[in-house]
Amino acid sequence: MTKITDVTATEILDSRGNPTVQVTLSSDAATATARVPSGASTGKYEAHELRDHDGNRYRGKGVEQAVENVETTIRERILQTNPATQEAFDQHLLDLDGTANKSELGANTLLGCSMAYARLTAKVENKQLYEVLGEKSMLPTPYANILNGGDHAGNDLSLQEFMITPIAVKGVKEATRIIAETYHALNDLIAQRYGSQHTGVGDEGGFAPPISDPEEAVDLIEAAAQQAGHSDTVRLAVDAAANEFYDADDDAYNVDDTKMSTTELRHYYEDLIEDHPIISLEDPFHDDDFEAFAHLLDAVRDDARIVGDDLTVSNPERVETAISLDSADELLLKVNQIGTVTEAIRAAGLAHDAGWDVMVSHRSGETSDPFIIDLAIGIGAKHVKIGAPCRGERTAKYNRLLTVADQVW
Repeated sequence: MTKITDVTATEILDSRGNPTVQVTLSSDAATATARVPSGASTGKYEAHELRDHDGNRYRGKGVEQAVENVETTIRERILQTNPATQEAFDQHLLDLDGTANKSELGANTLLGCSMAYARLTAKVENKQLYEVLGEKSMLPTPYANILNGGDHAGNDLSLQEFMITPIAVKGVKEATRIIAETYHALNDLIAQRYGSQHTGVGDEGGFAPPISDPEEAVDLIEAAAQQAGHSDTVRLAVDAAANEFYDADDDAYNVDDTKMSTTELRHYYEDLIEDHPIISLEDPFHDDDFEAFAHLLDAVRDDARIVGDDLTVSNPERVETAISLDSADELLLKVNQIGTVTEAIRAAGLAHDAGWDVMVSHRSGETSDPFIIDLAIGIGAKHVKIGAPCRGERTAKYNRLLTVADQVW
């Protein structure tokens, strides 16, 4: 890496119209910019996202303090030390923050710098970004969130995301085509059954029809796949986001106006997986119940993967706990959950070493930055969760994946 000559930041807007951080690093050879995503459905163990909380400005969600942190504290350290590797750069960020959850400078503050450094390295070394993020370089299969409930919708569905993914296809070009065609078929079905007024899309491009029963949601997607001619290749995935419907006082889950114990909810999932082509289930229980995750995985291991998101929050320590308790067999990797590229890659490495799959994921508050695609390719992630083939911040990811496929594979 050549000498870094400047570090700047800007408050920009994410795909929900909320402020986020954009960071630019300059060297004597190149300039690189990164934009930070933000989540809506977030686990309590995620690294701290710094917001201004200053009254009416952007409803308190401004990131002027994060921008100032970049342009003062971080800029001064980086210009003084000029770190030569991603690991060294990120360690400087962690040392400057000095807290376990990045609450001093903010995970969003650190992440913008960390991502920008990776991109600057790629430019200086005249490489693709995925080449500096890892050495495995495989194209991940996309997962598309095409129907929403929970915090991502205004309907009464308790489960948060209903996704599709193609199996046994030639590559990501065919996978993307199948996803897009099924998505448009779903649009037509929703218009026919519920009225065209219900074909508006949510934060991640998925539809939110007026339904409350997960069975109805799954049936609707299966019908769309059949109408599009893709029943043989389309499989389903569900992100329950169980934190959002868990009642800690009663230690119970409220699903479709029905209160369920942990055991009852496990049996509910088992039946859903047995009755439908669901091959992946994310966050089926609240984020402290490693044991319930393990029991469900033991029951459905031959049919579906159990994915840890709020359970593991891309944190190497929590990933190690989940591995030791056999609580999941796939890691959902979100770089803004942990705050630096180095830590995210470390979490993925732990998962791979344990025989888990890895799914790199977007957030509901996204930007046009396709960084996650290069990350997924570089670390050899088997899957990438992008959202629906709709909205510019989502299609930017599909288009980066398609571009790499056309150039290299």
